[in-house]
Amino acid sequence: MLRVEEIYKDYDGKPLLRGITFEVRQGELVCLLGSSGSGKSTLLRIIAGLEDPKSGKVYWNGEDINQKPTHERGFGLMFQDYALFPHRSVAENIAFGLRMARRPKSEIDILVSRALESIHMQDFTARPVTELSGGEQQRVALARALAPDPRLLMLDEPLGALDHSLRTELLKDLRKSLHDSQKPVIYVTHDQEEAFALADRLLLLNDGLLVQEGAPETVFKLPANAWVASFLGLGNLLPGKVIDADRVETELGLLELQTQLEIEISSDCMLLLRPEDALLGEETTQSAHHLRAVVRDSVFQGEYYRVEVLVGDTLLQVNSQHDIEIGQPVHLDWRQDTLQCLPLS
Repeated sequence: MLRVEEIYKDYDGKPLLRGITFEVRQGELVCLLGSSGSGKSTLLRIIAGLEDPKSGKVYWNGEDINQKPTHERGFGLMFQDYALFPHRSVAENIAFGLRMARRPKSEIDILVSRALESIHMQDFTARPVTELSGGEQQRVALARALAPDPRLLMLDEPLGALDHSLRTELLKDLRKSLHDSQKPVIYVTHDQEEAFALADRLLLLNDGLLVQEGAPETVFKLPANAWVASFLGLGNLLPGKVIDADRVETELGLLELQTQLEIEISSDCMLLLRPEDALLGEETTQSAHHLRAVVRDSVFQGEYYRVEVLVGDTLLQVNSQHDIEIGQPVHLDWRQDTLQCLPLS
């Protein structure tokens, strides 16, 4: 449905977007994930026609729409602060875009009624939006974006203004609403928990570049580089140098991997050691690493304890099913098949 091709954009003379290319299919929910300042919101504004790219094209069903004004693109955009009109009622806020499109009043009334039903707020028709909770305002903003039946729906940090408990509560409802709409959706967030809960496909942006795209499970299991692993908080990242096809020299010594490395010999890399894969406690015979560590901290995390250990001068985090006393020496190991060697970028 949508194709973004080689989009470049500068800001204050510095590159903000550097050759971004991707597609969004019918009914697909794509999450643009990246830290603040990575260009996510700017990319949405370019797709919506609110900003012009320095170069590159935006296509809809094969048609170049770069020169089309915003109101002719038929796209819906929902902002982080919802941009609701405080002096208008719930129904009037939902009807706003329909009135701007000069829809007949009888049609507007029907569409607003349907929109209110879709968000289960039929009894809120005349209520001022200032009297709504954050979750209710979020639902009204989503209904307003969907009411004109946009060809593409774009959401810019729509849950960013909510506290964590309310955001968690709304995620499930939001995913169902978006999938039920059968619209192609681009969802911008810097929150990986949000992205993994919602997305059919992730697009990770860093420093203006699209560094990885794929299904959430694929990105989690196979991060493309050290930045992706760090941004997603996948585990300990240990600087290393590739010695040969399956060995990496690190500050913990020579670590062997089970898979053949695709990184050039003598290249610098980062070794990903996931806390959940650590073998902690009794000395094992599953590999030759057998690191000796001292416990520095142990924090209860619900289903496990997150244990901080010191190996020489290197601080690592591992998961344990049991609390371990601070200062206690332990044996530490990772199986060869769990170690991942990642390029720096």
